[in-house]
Amino acid sequence: MNAQIKTILLTVLTLSVFVIALVELSGVSNTALFNKYGIGSSPTGMTVKQEEDREGKAAAMPKTKMEFYETKHDFGDVKEGDKVRHTYKFKNTGTNPLLISKVTVGCGCTSPSFSKEPVAPGGEGEVTLEFNSSGKPGHQEKNAIIHSNAEIDKMSIGFTAEVK
Repeated sequence: MNAQIKTILLTVLTLSVFVIALVELSGVSNTALFNKYGIGSSPTGMTVKQEEDREGKAAAMPKTKMEFYETKHDFGDVKEGDKVRHTYKFKNTGTNPLLISKVTVGCGCTSPSFSKEPVAPGGEGEVTLEFNSSGKPGHQEKNAIIHSNAEIDKMSIGFTAEVK
């Protein structure tokens, strides 16, 4: 193989590694791609079809009310590479069952989990956000949008952290 072909192949390899590093550091991940384009796997483990069915079910249900006990959490100082999680509790203060259809996050560094069963009137449920601080130094502010059959069908919760 001549030197010119070797140089071209080495350049292509170097650029490929550089692009992969940029994608990883930018927070683009399966979670982010799924939330934006329906590509990859859902952070909830559901398929696109299952999420669409759940959204349709929530939209068809009568409206109710959801109240979070807190909507913002401060993790304080977090060591880079640590995973931290916080559970946000809510109460169905309406008169109809409450169904969370999905929780969307803007970054692959944050993974949501939530109550899958309908929450009865007067009942309580929870949404948990887990933050992976790997590759995220400095001040971090992350939000998640809760989609449901509540009168305010999109509610925001979030957290801050100082990654050291």
